[in-house]
Amino acid sequence: MEQSASESYKVCELKWSSGGCGYANGEEKTGWDLGSEMEQPDEREGRKMGDHDPRSDGNVCKGILQTFGLSGNSQRDFRMFAASSIADTSNYIPAAPILLPEWPWQQVPGGVTAAKGFKAAGMYGGLRAVGEKPDLALITCDVDAMSAGAFTTNVVAAAPVLYCKKTLDNSTTARAVLINAGQANAATGDAGYQDLLQFNPEQVLIESTGVIGKRIKKESLLKSLPNLVNLLSSTVEGAYSAAVAITTTDLVSKSVAIESEVGGTRIRIGGMAKGSGMIHPNMATMLGVITTDASVTSDVWREMVQVAVNRSFNQITVDGDTSTNDCVLALASGLSGSNKISSLYSSEGEHLQACLDAVMRGLAKSIAWDGEGATCLIEVRVAGASSEAEAAKVARSVASSSLMKAAVYGRDPNWGRIACAAGYAGIPFNPNKLRISLGDILLMDGGQPLPFDSVAASNYLKKAGEIHGTVVIHISIGDGPGNGLAWGCDLSYDYVKINAEYTT
Repeated sequence: MEQSASESYKVCELKWSSGGCGYANGEEKTGWDLGSEMEQPDEREGRKMGDHDPRSDGNVCKGILQTFGLSGNSQRDFRMFAASSIADTSNYIPAAPILLPEWPWQQVPGGVTAAKGFKAAGMYGGLRAVGEKPDLALITCDVDAMSAGAFTTNVVAAAPVLYCKKTLDNSTTARAVLINAGQANAATGDAGYQDLLQFNPEQVLIESTGVIGKRIKKESLLKSLPNLVNLLSSTVEGAYSAAVAITTTDLVSKSVAIESEVGGTRIRIGGMAKGSGMIHPNMATMLGVITTDASVTSDVWREMVQVAVNRSFNQITVDGDTSTNDCVLALASGLSGSNKISSLYSSEGEHLQACLDAVMRGLAKSIAWDGEGATCLIEVRVAGASSEAEAAKVARSVASSSLMKAAVYGRDPNWGRIACAAGYAGIPFNPNKLRISLGDILLMDGGQPLPFDSVAASNYLKKAGEIHGTVVIHISIGDGPGNGLAWGCDLSYDYVKINAEYTT
């Protein structure tokens, strides 16, 4: 059910304690149009949200701490951490709308903890320069999980990116993903890389986000780890706190999970992501973590992840800047009990790929929706190309056009900017076959401009901006079978304000 900007939705307010996590209350708050109702978490796996998770106790905690190269005895310091209780819920942000395509799956609560074998936590550890919003997140798996990743193409890649690439080259599995917000640990030289060697490179993957040129506050991070481990939970709250902890300029957290039957077995895929600015195709300033309990071989899983990234995160843009820290990490526990998928082209493989595509696209669209200063999501749909890759390239080109994005913000149906951006995409097509629509309003056909109701077209853009909705641009460039999608957002004055004062 769609909601207007004046309608309300549920926000889960959380309290953390050293003994686990608790659901404090669900308070009605007015906020953005989210496209669908947000409800309080359901009960899952026979446990109410907020019940203490016994698996985060004792020897389990010790084992995880040892995974990080820390002594299990460091748990004795838990009571020293004032940050173990996040009582000020004003530090939290609401959840983004997750726009999933319809298919034989259903959305379920839980994010990265929805799949069997995964736990998560988020907390404030003193890494942010301002405020006390959670800034450390941890996702763990009970077993060695098949690991995969996709990374920035920026030559000035951050230390965590280089670390994760090396880790994935040396091992097909991992047990944990540790994420910090506040320092990007990019352009920090060998010293920034050495900071990461405190951890077990065969089991722990690391992501960072924040200001470029700043090394991780290693002492704060290491001091917080025992408490972070103690907070690990397989509940919805655990996933939510982790999704919040990785945000920077994001106005909303991004988290989703789906369930589907693959080869006769119910499997789940969940994920979380962050990103709002410095977003551009070929990975943007975004971090993502994907989890699943499907059973899949390492080579197939890594190929699936790359395909899904190309169809999702590599198809979003906010401002044309490709970050130093882009990273999507994906773990598969295999604990669903499903048969192991060993072929990308088997019916089970194709089904799992579709599920993975859906989760990543849902997260990618929420990032574009949350673009810095944005008032609406822009979806560019291209048809008639020779291949999916060519259609995707044209869609990216249009979604990336600053002139098009500014026109959408100005509620100006300037289709010439759309045609121009399609034309310089580098994909040859017959301009006499170009067709452009804004929503249901046809603006150009057969390469010829058409008379159209400019007031109606402008109102279409205006309405989308008023409810933080979606502007859909349809483009056809020929008669080929290739279709592609890309997502962006409008370009407002606020984008400049946000980024002019980022470090000050």
